[in-house]
Amino acid sequence: MKLLLKVWELMFKNLYQNHWLANYNKDFLKSDFSAGLIVAIMLIPQSMAYSMLAGLPPVIGLYASTIPLLIYALLGSSRQLAVGPVAMVSLLVLSGVSTLAEPGSDEFIAYALLLSLMVGVIQLSMGLFRLGFIVNFLSHAVISGFTSAAALIIGFSQLKHLLGVSVEGENVFVMLFNSLRRIGEVNWITFAIGIASILVLLFFKKKMPKFPAPLLVVVGSTLVVYFFNLEAHGVSIIREVPGGLPAFSIPGFSMESISALLPIALTISFVGFMESIAVAKTIASKEKYKVDSNQELTGLGAANIVGSFFSASPVTGGFSRTAVNYQAGAKSGLASIITALLILLTLLFFTDLFYYLPNAVLAAIIMVAVFGLIDVEEAKHLFQIKKSDGWVLVITFLATLLTSIEAGILIGAGVSLLLFIWRSAYPHTAELGYIEEEGVFKNIDRYSNAKLFEHTLIFRIDASLYFANLAFLEERIRKEISEKPDINRVILDFSGVNAIDAVAIDELEKLMNEYEEAGVEFNIAHVKGPVMDYLKKAGWDKKYQGKIEFLTLQQALASSKGSFHVS
Repeated sequence: MKLLLKVWELMFKNLYQNHWLANYNKDFLKSDFSAGLIVAIMLIPQSMAYSMLAGLPPVIGLYASTIPLLIYALLGSSRQLAVGPVAMVSLLVLSGVSTLAEPGSDEFIAYALLLSLMVGVIQLSMGLFRLGFIVNFLSHAVISGFTSAAALIIGFSQLKHLLGVSVEGENVFVMLFNSLRRIGEVNWITFAIGIASILVLLFFKKKMPKFPAPLLVVVGSTLVVYFFNLEAHGVSIIREVPGGLPAFSIPGFSMESISALLPIALTISFVGFMESIAVAKTIASKEKYKVDSNQELTGLGAANIVGSFFSASPVTGGFSRTAVNYQAGAKSGLASIITALLILLTLLFFTDLFYYLPNAVLAAIIMVAVFGLIDVEEAKHLFQIKKSDGWVLVITFLATLLTSIEAGILIGAGVSLLLFIWRSAYPHTAELGYIEEEGVFKNIDRYSNAKLFEHTLIFRIDASLYFANLAFLEERIRKEISEKPDINRVILDFSGVNAIDAVAIDELEKLMNEYEEAGVEFNIAHVKGPVMDYLKKAGWDKKYQGKIEFLTLQQALASSKGSFHVS
C-alpha cells in the first residue's frame, strides 16, 4: 500500500511540476493526434503478433497496448517513447513461463500476468530507490550479441506458422533441421501468404517507411482468406478475438510461482529497460531535453504493475514504434494516450474483423521486425576497435543460440564482468621519459625521443589501486628496478589513480619500506585529493613527509639532482 501511495505521490508531483501535461502546448495537438493514430495502426497488428509469440492469446497484446500506455504517459520522462509489447520481451515471456505451463493455457496466462506484476515491482523499486545504474553492468557488447541471437531465435520460432507445420526444437539449429525434415508437409498456401506478406513489408520498409504496411497485409490477407475460403484448405487463422475492455483482476500468486519466475522477471526488467532507455535517450538528445533513468524505471514499473491487473503482458519501450512515433511528429505523451484510446475503441467495436487473420501474417510481421535487430556491423566495429569486446559479443551470441535466452545473457554478462575484473587486476602501467621540446612526460615505449633521468625511475599507474591489482603492480615495479641496478630513486605518478583501498596502502607501504632499507627512495606525485585523504588517515603525511606531496613530476625531480641521458 505504501508503494502504491508513493507512485500516486510521484504521479501528481510530475503532473503539477515539470510534466508535459502541466505545460501542454495546444499547438502540438495536431501532431500528437497524427502520431497517436499512426502508432495505433502499427501497434494493433504488432501487439497481436507479439502476444502470439509470447504464447498468449492475441487479445492479451491488445490489452497490453491500452492501460500501460496511459500509465507510462503520466509517469515517464520521455515525450516520444512508444510503450507496448515488444518481440524481445515476448520471447522472454514464452521462454520463462513455458517451463511452468503449456503456452496458451489458462495457467500459462495466469503466470504471464504474475510475471507482469513482478517485472513492474522490480522496475518500480529500482526507480524509487534510484538503482538505475545497475543496468550499466550489462555492456553494449553483451546487449548487442544477445539481441542478435534473440532476433534469430524469435524469427525461426515463427517457422511453424510460416510453413503451416509444427516445428519444435530446443535451439535454432534443431528447429532448422526439423523444418527441413518436414518440408514435404508444408502447407504451400500458408507459406505463400507468409512470403507475400514478408515481401510487402520489406518493400514498404525500404521505400515508404512511414506507410502502415503491417495494417495493409493484415487487411489484405484477411480479405483473401475470407473470400477464397482458405481456412478449408488448411490455412491457420486467429479466429475469435474477445471484444470489450480489459476487466480488473488480481494476478494469482504463491511463493513457489514467484520463486520460479524470479530469474526471468529480473531478465525482462533489465533487458526491457535497456531497450527502452536506449531509444528514449536517442530521441531526447535530438529534441534537446533530459530523460531521467530512474523516472523511466518508475514509469515502466508502474505501467507493468497496473497493466497486470488488466490482463496485460509485460511491456517496455520499442525501437521501431518509438521511431515511427517520433517521425510522425509526436511532441508529448498525449500521442501515447491517443494510441491507447484508439486501441480501446478497437477492443470495443472491431475485434470481429480479425477472425480470418492468418497466423502466417502475424509471423511475417514478427520476422521482418526482429531480423532488422541482427547487427553484423556492430560486431565488425567492436573487433576493429577492441577484440576482447568483439569476443564478448560473439560468446553472448553463441551462448544464447545454443543454450537459452536467460542463460545466454547471464553467460555474456559473466564473461563481460570477468573481463572487467581481469583488466582491473592487470592495469596499464608505463615508464615515463621527458620530451624536452614539448616539456611533457610520456611513455618511453611510445615515444622514442623521451629521455630518462639517471638513477631515477618514473613509473605511472593508470588505474585505481585495490587488493586485487597490488600484486601485479608490485611485480612490475620489482621487474623495472631489477633491470636497472643503478636506480636509487622511484617516482610514482599517481595522476591516473582515482581511488585506493586500505589493503593497497598497506602493501604499497611494505614495498616502499623494503626498498628504502635497500637504498631506493620512493616519491609520489600527482596524488588526487580523495586518495591523499586516505593516505593521511594511514599516517603517510608523517611517515613520508616531503615525499608524497609533489604536485608535479617536475617538483619531485627538483627535490634531488639528476641528469638526462637518451634512452
